[in-house]
Amino acid sequence: MQQVALGRSGLMVSKMGLGCMGMSDFYGARNDAESIAVIDHGLERGLNFLDTADMYGMGRNEQLLAKAIAGKRDQFVIATKFGSVRNQETGAFLGINGKPEYVRAACEASLKRLGVDHIDLYYQHRVDPKTPIEETVGAMAELVKDGLVRYLGLSEANSDNIRRANAMHPIAALQTEYSLWSRDPEDDILATCHELGIGFVPYSPLGRGFLTGQIKRIEDFAADDFRRTNPRFVGENFAKNLEVVKKVEELAVQKSCTPGQLALAWLYAQGESLGMDFVPIPGTRRIAYLDENMAALEVKLSTQDLAALEQVAPKGFALGTRY
Repeated sequence: MQQVALGRSGLMVSKMGLGCMGMSDFYGARNDAESIAVIDHGLERGLNFLDTADMYGMGRNEQLLAKAIAGKRDQFVIATKFGSVRNQETGAFLGINGKPEYVRAACEASLKRLGVDHIDLYYQHRVDPKTPIEETVGAMAELVKDGLVRYLGLSEANSDNIRRANAMHPIAALQTEYSLWSRDPEDDILATCHELGIGFVPYSPLGRGFLTGQIKRIEDFAADDFRRTNPRFVGENFAKNLEVVKKVEELAVQKSCTPGQLALAWLYAQGESLGMDFVPIPGTRRIAYLDENMAALEVKLSTQDLAALEQVAPKGFALGTRY
């Protein structure tokens, strides 16, 4: 797989990454052996960019990655995040913490769980509204100085915070939800990243699986799958959003690809139009789906294809809030 630079940072990653959250949390039952097999298969095919966070499974996802990368750590680029705090026993969300002292403690805990001596890309998971971002990034910069972290990133930050953070220390990447049905970054975030030379890492590029066309009923989800209560997957919103996905499926048939591949190809095309290398991180727990996602890199969309997609799935079509 082609390697690309995240913005102007110099950090090289595979052109597609792997979101690992669902391997341990939020999407039903876990199967660690199967998940490790997916990571191994991705590496064999050149996918080396793994995305996790300390909140995924209350640390269990980082521990899973520790097993997957054991003995071959140097072949991977590991990204993890801090700042979204959960109760370690119940999983309840407790808030956002960007205090400097917490930054270092969280980093040291992630290093231990991952079984590594440094983190390649360390994101602030969400901006703490109670802590000036300069203080948080200042503490993150100390981690770089001490060799615990190589590059810094932000997740779901607005343009003002991106600029303030980047003024403190170069920001290598911004991770934000972006897909056919979540296009908010187009308002100003993408332009800010392009201007500052910050890499863009879209998460949930398949609309939490909805854009694959595999989800037909709410009953398709496991009982503990968080999408059962997500606004876009509930009631009339689900039905209306499904109507649009069916139209995307029709276009995919014409391109001899799957709806998910079409959605990923659309995303890459958006990056190309801006002169940027987007690095999406679709998540999966199945080798077959990983292969399907990676094959999207071979799908090339014409101006006519993009216009057809814009017609059937215009910006803002998705009913329901993201969370």
